[in-house]
Amino acid sequence: MARHIRLVVRRIIADGPDTRRLLLQDPDGWPLPKWRAGAHLDLHVPEVGARAYSLCGDTATQDCWEIAVRREAGSRGGSAWVHDVLNEGDVVTVSMPRCTFPIVLDSSRHVMVAGGIGVTPLLAMAHELERRGALWELHLLFRGEAPCIAAMEGLLRTGRIQLYDTARQARPSWDALLGGEPMPGLHAYCCGPQAMIDGFAEATAGWPAGTTSIEHFIPPPLPAAEGAQPYTLCRSVTGAKMEVEAGGSMLQALRALGAKVDASCEGGICGACEVRWLEGEPIHRDRVLSPDRRRTHLMACVAQCGSARLVVEA
Repeated sequence: MARHIRLVVRRIIADGPDTRRLLLQDPDGWPLPKWRAGAHLDLHVPEVGARAYSLCGDTATQDCWEIAVRREAGSRGGSAWVHDVLNEGDVVTVSMPRCTFPIVLDSSRHVMVAGGIGVTPLLAMAHELERRGALWELHLLFRGEAPCIAAMEGLLRTGRIQLYDTARQARPSWDALLGGEPMPGLHAYCCGPQAMIDGFAEATAGWPAGTTSIEHFIPPPLPAAEGAQPYTLCRSVTGAKMEVEAGGSMLQALRALGAKVDASCEGGICGACEVRWLEGEPIHRDRVLSPDRRRTHLMACVAQCGSARLVVEA
């Protein structure tokens, strides 16, 4: 089960259209645990549950974590609570940061493309890369007004951030953003709405494996899992077991068996519900686990099973 800590909202900054940036600190002013650029945390919203938000500050700042939250028209309750209920001085519960979208530090050049509020994890990356003296560039596409413009003030002075208001100018081509064909040492990153992610994936489809990274902030639709079948789910810790129908929720089944499994996105993109599996044939449908990690772990919110029995350490 993930660790949780209580932090105070020291400042709330209006930073772009329908966007609030929260500066979170320990109530007694203690330094906060270290985190990796590209990480996110879960903000626990009363009567709603956990909602994941990317950390957008500088990893070198030890006494403050920053997140930026845009009010979403189709909010599941998280962004509305942040905008309508949360005030400076309030105490909130958050998870420890986890990183499923890391910087690939052995690359010699980094090109980042963001759409709207998807810029948040890339701002943390930009701070880190600038401090390391790395070659980087960030392309931010938006309509009307850029999000988090105050948060990127210092970074803008580097000249490495390009802003594109697509309400006023033609949307740049992927070749223009990515530089055409991949070059040795180049790694490209993308975070934004699904249409942008789809375009990025198509534009880089022929790139060498391991040279691109994508961060989803809305779970993509999942097709039915091919080969999924009914199975017996077993907890190795207690020996408890239950039957799960083909396509049934492993996360719900584990909770019914008494396992305390965190969850946030419930769409396989945030990494909150990772559990170790010991026996069986899980069908992985998440967007965060590496092939090596999948040999030992799964994401319970979206995983299915292709064998008659699955044993997990939860």
